Amino acid sequence: MQKIVDEPVTLERVREIGAAFARRDVDAIVDCFAEDGEFRNAKGPDVWGQSYKGKEQIRSYFVPLFANSPDVRWEHTAEYVVGNRAVTEWHRTATLPNGQKQEWLGCDLYTFRGDKIVRKDTYIKVVG
Repeated sequence: MQKIVDEPVTLERVREIGAAFARRDVDAIVDCFAEDGEFRNAKGPDVWGQSYKGKEQIRSYFVPLFANSPDVRWEHTAEYVVGNRAVTEWHRTATLPNGQKQEWLGCDLYTFRGDKIVRKDTYIKVVG
């Protein structure tokens, strides 16, 4: 039996995804995911946080995020690619509707199938 190996992802593709987040472009972000893609948010009820599977669930997370924090911003501080995996390190800032400022460091661990995200797993440093 022949083993199928995914094509390696490129640093350029990782930067395109980062640019979609920088523009707060939900359609472009969702399009970066495979149909069966998964976004794992750092916060949630499970040990892995909160999982959003499929494009509609992923969209259901990002639409209210951008509506409630229109100035949310991720600044990449490092990016790495190895095969079909990638890591981005970033500094995130945002203002909540009540005026509270958020600021934290984090990283995303990506797994790709071709140029589509199969899993984006987010980790953050929590101050407090």
